[in-house]
Amino acid sequence: MGVVNVTPDSFSDGGRFLGADQAIAYARRLAAEGADIIDLGGESTRPGAEPVSEQQELDRILPVLEKIPDLCVSVDTRRARVMREVLKAGAAMINDVEALGAAGALEAVAQSRCAVCLMHKKGDPATMQRDPHYEDVVGEVKAYLNERVKHAMGAGIAAERIVVDPGFGFGKTAEHNLILLKNLSTISDLPILAGLSRKSTLGKLTGRPVEERLAGSLAMALLALQRGATIVRVHDVKETRDVIAVWQGFEKTLRN
Repeated sequence: MGVVNVTPDSFSDGGRFLGADQAIAYARRLAAEGADIIDLGGESTRPGAEPVSEQQELDRILPVLEKIPDLCVSVDTRRARVMREVLKAGAAMINDVEALGAAGALEAVAQSRCAVCLMHKKGDPATMQRDPHYEDVVGEVKAYLNERVKHAMGAGIAAERIVVDPGFGFGKTAEHNLILLKNLSTISDLPILAGLSRKSTLGKLTGRPVEERLAGSLAMALLALQRGATIVRVHDVKETRDVIAVWQGFEKTLRN
């Protein structure tokens, strides 16, 4: 899953693709580099981010989405109205940091045939990284996701449409993130999405600023895949594809 943020303030690429033409060209580049899914976002959910209006989010996303109908596009949104509009415009997946918790979100997705990613987060983007605390981070994340999956299925969303995301960096310290990564395969029997690319945990581990976290991001992607992730959400598609090719070649040799 390749990331395209049509925002001025996303933590890694904010402002780079705010214009529709720039975002369209970048989405096509990521697809050419090997992204199976383009994850298109019009509102930053980085730590400290302020919300934008529904209309502003739509004004950012729709002009891009409408020009890439041939690509498999996931839209990163937490609002029911935005979900309905982007699904009408051809989105194949909804990637929701609030796990369809907003009013009308369950119904918006249930009335379509799209895929959906249900993510765990603790708190709101503006405050979620202010000393997050868990008694048992793996157990609490797992219980929350199981509950949201039950709600989704109860609303008529089939299990085969659902992906879950433990929400690395969303109300979690670096230690929480590493514990979740270690136990990733235990989180759910459903497909798991892992989004660790360029995140602050890498800064804490390596001391590198966000623009120098490629090597750390590739290591995290490989670790996530080895621990059961089905989808990795990344900024650096071409390089991650190379890591996957090497890993798969090695695994094939082991099987032989």
